[in-house]
Amino acid sequence: MSPQEPPRRKVPGPGRPGPGRPGPGGTDRPRPGTRPATRRPPAGRTPHTIRLGSPRPRLRLVGVGLALVMLAFVVRLLQVQAVDAATYSAKASENRFASYTLAAERGEITDRRGVALATSVDAYDITADPKMFTPQESKAPDAPEQAAALLAPILNADAGELTARLKTKNTRYVVLARRQTPQVWNQIKDLKRVFAEKAIADKRNNGPGANVLAGVFNEDSSKRVYPGGDLAAGILGYVNAEGKGAGGMESALDRKLAGKDGTITYAQSGGRRVPTAGSSGKPAVPGEDVELTIDRDIQWAAQSAITEQVQKSEADRGYVVVQDTRTGEVLAMANAPGFDPNDLSRASSAAMGNAALQDVYEPGSTAKVISMAAVLEEKKATADTRVEVPNRLHRGDRLFKDDIDHPTWYLTLNGVLAKSSNIGTILATGQLGATQPEANKVLYSYLTKFGIGQPTGLNYPGESRGILARPEAWSTSQQYTIPFGQGLSLNAMQAASVYSTIANGGVRIEPTLVRGTKGPDGRFTPAPAPEQTRVISRETAKTLSEMLESVVDDQEGTGTKARIPGYRVGGKTGTSNRVDPATGRYKGYTASFAGFAPADNPRITVYCAVQNPTKGSYFGGQVCGPIYKKVMEFALKTLQVAPTGSAPAGLPVTYEPGPRATPQNSPQSGR
Repeated sequence: MSPQEPPRRKVPGPGRPGPGRPGPGGTDRPRPGTRPATRRPPAGRTPHTIRLGSPRPRLRLVGVGLALVMLAFVVRLLQVQAVDAATYSAKASENRFASYTLAAERGEITDRRGVALATSVDAYDITADPKMFTPQESKAPDAPEQAAALLAPILNADAGELTARLKTKNTRYVVLARRQTPQVWNQIKDLKRVFAEKAIADKRNNGPGANVLAGVFNEDSSKRVYPGGDLAAGILGYVNAEGKGAGGMESALDRKLAGKDGTITYAQSGGRRVPTAGSSGKPAVPGEDVELTIDRDIQWAAQSAITEQVQKSEADRGYVVVQDTRTGEVLAMANAPGFDPNDLSRASSAAMGNAALQDVYEPGSTAKVISMAAVLEEKKATADTRVEVPNRLHRGDRLFKDDIDHPTWYLTLNGVLAKSSNIGTILATGQLGATQPEANKVLYSYLTKFGIGQPTGLNYPGESRGILARPEAWSTSQQYTIPFGQGLSLNAMQAASVYSTIANGGVRIEPTLVRGTKGPDGRFTPAPAPEQTRVISRETAKTLSEMLESVVDDQEGTGTKARIPGYRVGGKTGTSNRVDPATGRYKGYTASFAGFAPADNPRITVYCAVQNPTKGSYFGGQVCGPIYKKVMEFALKTLQVAPTGSAPAGLPVTYEPGPRATPQNSPQSGR
């Protein structure tokens, strides 16, 4: 080293850190091969020892957590498996099994010859699974709306209502329409096939494959059909949308006709039945068939005749009742206008009942036969008793007259009935008691015995019993108008029953509409025998029958248009003031005719009434006499009733006035 160079300092190399300095990386690393220096704590301090943490607390905590989780699972498992097992099992069954009602086949209603008047045919209930119309299932966001738009015109239903049903939540079964014809289901089935094919094609093209009708199904059902249309509709009634009787005999005999519904339970998947899973349930029991007393052909004749006359007279309505006088069976009960129970949407509410049983009206002169029956039965007069009939008669607060002005008539009691004299009838019934109140009580007793103001016995829904006040409640005018048929009200069946009672020798037989029933086993059970009550003696009934012949047979009678060649006919006309239902006041007339044939051996009663005829005549003999003749002729031929061949009695109608004009038992010899 030369003296000019300064001395070199020793600098620690990178691998040799100097004392008190950290090596590379900031750590006091000892050099390789050397022992690290041990640091001693400063004097007066306790040395700090670093130890590893114990894992036991943490393990215990984890164990407790796992135990709690397992305990929750065990408790829940016990709840599901043991405590709530039945509930969850039931829910599972609900989803897996479907239970439906098997509707019983409704029994037929037939006429007396077994011809079907109301029957049931195969039909379908259209149902749906709302779940299959959700966007997830149908692959269409508006599947309910699309399906409803397609189904509404086919089902004749409102699209909005169908949409609401298809969106029903928490159910997999809704009914869209009941009792649809096979043709309706075939239309839906064709649409389903078209949409199914479109969905398959759409899927092949990587589309969603939407099918908005996949969730529409059908179930077997039945539909009520009336082969005759409006024939006997007033008697039969109809069934409602639920298949239950809602009017007429369908309602009255609903329990017999309906049978008993059954049930079926089967496994399902995706809204469809699993065919291999089997099923269980209770079979439905069919309803009983009901055989009516109605004769279909006579019903047709009566309905055609009254419909034609109501239209011709431009009347409000009319009715015809045909009854077998020997048995009380109703052979026909026709109303006009009527309705077709196959299509209630076109039916008028006013025509949907049975007016022959539900309308009440003042009968007029057809009720005079009851007054005559009372006079004869009480032996206050005979058929040839003379009655002097003035043009006017003052009684109570009124001046009474006959339907036409006339000079004083000299009539027999038979003539009073034949010429339908109101004044003569008042005079005759005045003899029933020593005082007018006593006479009223006697007449009232006969009116009730003939069935006025009483149920007919048919037990028909909505039937009216008529209006007949107690005699002590009769007004001053009523006690004189009731004898000739004003001031009391009845229905057409009650009026027909009065004449059937006379024709049956004075014995009233309750009318019947049902002959019997036939159960599912085919066994026929006859209906109970109707109640019979003697009202008047056979002798009185015979005299009345002969008097009623004079109404039709005698030239001076009011019922000559009801004559039937070859048969003896007994009958009575009626023309009464009519109470307007809208105002409660008298307005217009009720024209009527009642009678039976053959008069000397009665078999059939026919009663006709037309309400408010406004065109042509309004007299009962002119309006209803021809209907009586037409229906009676048809019924006699249908039942093959032969003419008797005997001559009418020919009772006198008038008499020549003279010294014997007022015998002791004459009606005018009273007050």
